[in-house]
Amino acid sequence: MNKQMQLADVVASLKDGMTIGFGGWGPRRKPMALVREILRSGLKDLTLVALGGPEIGMLCAAGKVKRVIYGFVSLDFIPIEPFFRKTREAGGVQASELDEGLLVLGLQAAGHRLPFLPTRVGLGSDVTTINPEFKTVKSPYADGETFLAMPAIKLDVALIHVTRADRLGNTQTDGPDPFFDALFARAADKCYVTTEELVDRIDLVHPDKAKSNLFERYLVTGVVEAPLGAHPTTAHDLYGWDVEHFKEYQALAGEEGGWKKYFDKYVAGPESGYADRVGGASRIRNLPIPTF
Repeated sequence: MNKQMQLADVVASLKDGMTIGFGGWGPRRKPMALVREILRSGLKDLTLVALGGPEIGMLCAAGKVKRVIYGFVSLDFIPIEPFFRKTREAGGVQASELDEGLLVLGLQAAGHRLPFLPTRVGLGSDVTTINPEFKTVKSPYADGETFLAMPAIKLDVALIHVTRADRLGNTQTDGPDPFFDALFARAADKCYVTTEELVDRIDLVHPDKAKSNLFERYLVTGVVEAPLGAHPTTAHDLYGWDVEHFKEYQALAGEEGGWKKYFDKYVAGPESGYADRVGGASRIRNLPIPTF
């Protein structure tokens, strides 16, 4: 019943060509410690599924990606993730651009073990033009309406960052934006979570605690203790995204050899030293949480 693992153990279980989904959205609650471990590995030809943030840009810049399925890839105050933009404009990856609602429906279909879900979303738009593999389906009932048949987005693996977890695989995600993570967990054959805090047993008795448990523990294959493991994205309510770091990241995307400079400076060393390389644990914990 003890599902505790190390970062290297999770990455060792991944294979070339897998379809990997990332929880969080934009620069929020991304499992960046696992992303960095993938960047240090030899994995390649991956298909990534996300409401994307820096995990997409970094993995694309490192040449590990074959295809990206996404609703957006953004750092919020930097509207388009800079290394993803650079890769996309160069034609370096296959891109499946979806309406956000269609991405959600595709994950829901996979989670329900259905081949597709019918929807009106996308009909009459360029969604079907840029995704010519999409098909329509006619209602078998008296209305006879034609729907878009959004195909299931089946994941080999989901990678998710949470606030706290126990060794049994129970999780809690605090903060105002716990969107999408449960969809990724249910759409995947295996789900690995990184957590800011690992405890022996989570309190799920009180309603305010239970509601932050977004998906059932049977879905969780492994749990990795990774304090500050979402940096440079935010981990509500613990620390915000790192604006200064992202501005440097954006500037490097515009330089020749910028990815190698970023990788050598921040990623190449062991994960245990990452916080020191970005200014220290205290600095990360004091990053202001964005409000809207």
